[in-house]
Amino acid sequence: MDNRLHDPFRSTFESLDEFADLISQVLKCPITIEDANHRLLAYSTHDERTDQARIATIIGRRVPEKVINQLWKEGTIPALLKTKEPIRVQSMNEIGLGNRIAISIWKNKEVIGFIWALEIEKALSDKEMSLLKKAADAVKNKLLQLQTRKNKKEEHSQEFFWKLLTGHLTAQDEILDQFQLLNITPPSSFVILVFQFQETINSKAEQYISYLLKTNQRIKIILYTIDFDQLILLISADQIQNLTQELEHFSQLFVGKMNERYSIAGITPVYSGMCQDYQKIGKAYHETLTVLSIKNKFPDETNHIYNYQKLGIYQFFDLLLKSRENTDYVNDSLKKLHDYDAQHNSSLVKTLEVYLDHDSNLNDTAKQLNVHANTLNYRLKRISEIGQVDLKDPNQKMMLYIDLKLEKYQ
Repeated sequence: MDNRLHDPFRSTFESLDEFADLISQVLKCPITIEDANHRLLAYSTHDERTDQARIATIIGRRVPEKVINQLWKEGTIPALLKTKEPIRVQSMNEIGLGNRIAISIWKNKEVIGFIWALEIEKALSDKEMSLLKKAADAVKNKLLQLQTRKNKKEEHSQEFFWKLLTGHLTAQDEILDQFQLLNITPPSSFVILVFQFQETINSKAEQYISYLLKTNQRIKIILYTIDFDQLILLISADQIQNLTQELEHFSQLFVGKMNERYSIAGITPVYSGMCQDYQKIGKAYHETLTVLSIKNKFPDETNHIYNYQKLGIYQFFDLLLKSRENTDYVNDSLKKLHDYDAQHNSSLVKTLEVYLDHDSNLNDTAKQLNVHANTLNYRLKRISEIGQVDLKDPNQKMMLYIDLKLEKYQ
């Protein structure tokens, strides 16, 4: 018996759109085909039966982010990443999603795409479910061809980005030519955003990162690359009214999803100031590395600082240390307090630092040190006496604060 009679999808097809129409004809329902990052590759035509989620996907050429997030929350996407069997998805009216069947398209142990079949007028039978499995198997080679072309483009994009970051490409005309060759429109303003991971980013984590970046629809990511334990992004700043707020919101979402979905925690985001000159990308990247270095040395003080412009005095520590290289400068007040602590096993230096960290607020300082207000007042009095410090003099306090931090920085 000719097995082709039992498998309508063994015939050759010229395009994914043609194949989507074929599945639709066989199963008698609307069909969409997506890549692994939920970008629309094809959809069946000449069918008025649909729902709002499918309409939005076709218009935007990708699944809306709110739909993706909901499918993660209720377990559909995690299930699709584990099984080759079709999964029935119940309607979710709050996101405009009607009843449908979803199936993953696999190549060996990797999901490379999805087929979605809407169950608008009828539920698919077991036989139709089996046919959907045959369709998923038949289309995988076509998706692999598309994936190969996309991977090559990404390799060229990442190589170009590295040349910009490392200063190996500085001629403005050459930079713009490269953007054009990659079919990328460079934004008029941009920032560099870096995510510092706790461990080297392996191939599995790279897949997770790629998925989150490509399903993001909040900010426009122009280029990205990975360097050991860092994810580096070039973000468009065009038409963003509150850039800081948007970057921090995106960063929190990214860090949260990496933790919730993939159990990768401890990621630190930092970003540069806004730039308009692509010849200065290297400088912007250096800004992010400076912020990471400062946050590593002062984790408590800079816990809520992610931007170079918000580093305050920490921006100038390298310059201050360099200016003192050939001097015998010593902060006599701090030296006296350190000597006293060493001799009497006390904590006057720590008390002074916490007091200055809290902008001389007695209540906050006492709470942080877990001491009574009277105890704190006594310590401050001893600090003034032993260190010969006037804690009402802003100049003295600023100098003490800087030198306390520089002791940690060196």
